[in-house]
Amino acid sequence: MISAGISNGLRLIGTALRARGAHTIAVESYGLPAHWQLLDGAGLRTRPLPFDERGTNPEQLTDEPAVLVTPAHQFPMGLPLRHDRQPIGALQGLDPDHVVYLGTASKSLAPGLRLAWLILPPSLAEEVSKAKGAVDTCGVLDQLTLAEFITSGAHDRHVRAARLRYRRRRDNLVEALARHAPDVHVTGIAAGFHAVLSLPPGTEQSVVQAAAWQGLALHPLSSYRHDQAQVDPLDALVVGYGTPSDHAWAGAVEALCRVLP
Repeated sequence: MISAGISNGLRLIGTALRARGAHTIAVESYGLPAHWQLLDGAGLRTRPLPFDERGTNPEQLTDEPAVLVTPAHQFPMGLPLRHDRQPIGALQGLDPDHVVYLGTASKSLAPGLRLAWLILPPSLAEEVSKAKGAVDTCGVLDQLTLAEFITSGAHDRHVRAARLRYRRRRDNLVEALARHAPDVHVTGIAAGFHAVLSLPPGTEQSVVQAAAWQGLALHPLSSYRHDQAQVDPLDALVVGYGTPSDHAWAGAVEALCRVLP
């Protein structure tokens, strides 16, 4: 099923689960608050699961009918690998009768396309289709253009080139931090478009403010932590390296290094 972005897809799934009588859905301790808000808007409470060095721990699952997790590369904590080896298989492939896979063109192409897709278990397809209703929110021309881009092989070539470009940016960022901020521990760099920079306790907000004075927008890790998460708070930054244009990249890295303790 095609949806108008991941947000629209999550809203549809949340509506279908609520119609089944669900009241709570398990989520990760660290994630995107916007996703939790979408589920809340569908009438579902979110309950965070514990998080450790191996990622989200499902052992405390009780009677929740579903769990929302980020695929392939956990956001924002950064597990597991993707840049440095072949992409791992999707969880949906292990149990297609019970796993919904949401994919999007936002990162590989552009968020403005508002194109995402839901691979649904047969048992849920009709209910999600009913939640979507008769109104198609995705432009047909956009869908056909993307389909041609994929089938022609152009999308695959674009992704390969982008992977190399972002890997170079990541390496450049890590090298700069090693030279100018050797006490800052960098994690989450094996994949994705961001890194997590650990900070001394109590310095997160001051570093974010100092970066703002430098014209650099940084996100504290605390802004991605569920307010009910049972985890020890960490002072850290979530630093994206996909956004700055090439001509602004060097200046952004220099500004970052200046504000780090």
